[in-house]
Amino acid sequence: MKQGIHPENYREVAFKDMSNDEVFITRSTVETKETIEVDGKTYPLLKVEISSTSHPFYTGKAKLVDTAGRVDKFMSRYGNRNKKK
Repeated sequence: MKQGIHPENYREVAFKDMSNDEVFITRSTVETKETIEVDGKTYPLLKVEISSTSHPFYTGKAKLVDTAGRVDKFMSRYGNRNKKK
């Protein structure tokens, strides 16, 4: 492993998902200004907009896009305009 390229300030950081208030703790080097207390211990806090606890792909609430219907609608509206008569 190369020397001097990896950060030295790894510490436990709390990440808070703002869409569902879920908090998880992992090690990170991110700089934060806020702190949060979890289970009696104070951690640096980083607020995130979306995480695996709220992302539609991971929660199973993903919307299915009807691509075939969109293609048919496009073709009926704009299709074959360059066709010579």
